[in-house]
Order: sequence, then structure tokens, then C-alpha cells
Amino acid sequence: MEYHIHQYELEQGALEIQYIEEFFGEFPRKKTATEIVRRLEGRAHLILLAHAALTDGTVVPVSFKVGHEIKTSETEPKLADLVVRLRDHVQFDGRRILYTWIGGTRRDWRGQGHFRALTEQQELWAIEQGFDEIVVKTKNKFYEMRGTLDHLHFEVVKYERNAADNAESKVYLSKKILPEIVRRHRSAKTVVQVTA
Repeated sequence: MEYHIHQYELEQGALEIQYIEEFFGEFPRKKTATEIVRRLEGRAHLILLAHAALTDGTVVPVSFKVGHEIKTSETEPKLADLVVRLRDHVQFDGRRILYTWIGGTRRDWRGQGHFRALTEQQELWAIEQGFDEIVVKTKNKFYEMRGTLDHLHFEVVKYERNAADNAESKVYLSKKILPEIVRRHRSAKTVVQVTA
């Protein structure tokens, strides 16, 4: 299957993500375009969306993925906390780390490989940009996402159990970025750079 992936500039990408997140019922709080711009502005980042045609031929965004660089010197509280939580599991010093911040696939488009294709494209970009590792944080209950990351050889580096509900436990995964990983990619992708 061929996947049509659009790489967006910051402002337009933030608006597209705000729009697509309206289709995700499982996200308790959706990101606003303003939040996305605030997080990504001034740091290396990548905004990807996969588009597909509806039965009437209308092309719509069906999946998205946003990643950005994370450093030990983070001052934003959530990112500083993430660095502290990963410090014993990910080597930050002297290396570039890409954090997969947000992403997902619309429920009616899941299981068709869109998220995998976005993840593969993110890995290609990370190699081109000189990143050494990609880290992801998810919840135990997101089985489909964990399955995709498993197929792409992401390794669990930390598990934070939620005593009240194990489904809410946090899972941290990582993948070292090496040029030979490109050979393992299976998705045929058409990538379009979208600028506003």
C-alpha cells in the first residue's frame, strides 16, 4: 500500500493537528495550535500527517505524528520531568535525542499501516538530521501503538506502574537511530512538503 505523507511547517502543521485531534475520542484533552507552536518553536521538530481518500474521493488527514528534540537543559516543566525520568535509561550527554511527543490514527483508519509509515518517515528524517535515538512515552492501554512500535524494534526502557489502574501505567520506549534501519522499512511513501 502507498501512503501519502505531508510534512508541515510549524504554523500550518499546528492548525492541522488541532483539526485532526477532534476525531480522537480517547484523548482526554486535545492540543491547541497555540500549545503546539509554543512547544515546538525554536527547537528541531517534525510534523507529519498521512492523508487518504474517502469513498467519495475527498482526501482527509487520517494519522499524525509530531516529534521534537529534547535536551538535558529543558526548562519547560513537563520536558524537564521527562528528562529526569529517562536519565538512567537514555544517554543524553553528547547525543541528539528525538522525542515523539504526540500522534495517532483516526479510529476508522487504524490497522492500515498509516502510523507505521509515519514512524518510518520520522526515522528517515531523524537520520538526516543527525539524531542518535528516538524516545516515546505511551500508556499501557494503547495496545495498537505499542504493537506498531514493537514491529519497528522500539525497546521498552522504563515502565511506571499505575497502582490504581495498570492500563494507565506509563511505558517509555527507545530506538537507537542507525542508517541500516532504513533497509527494514516496508511502507511505500509519497512525501510532500507543505508550507504556509
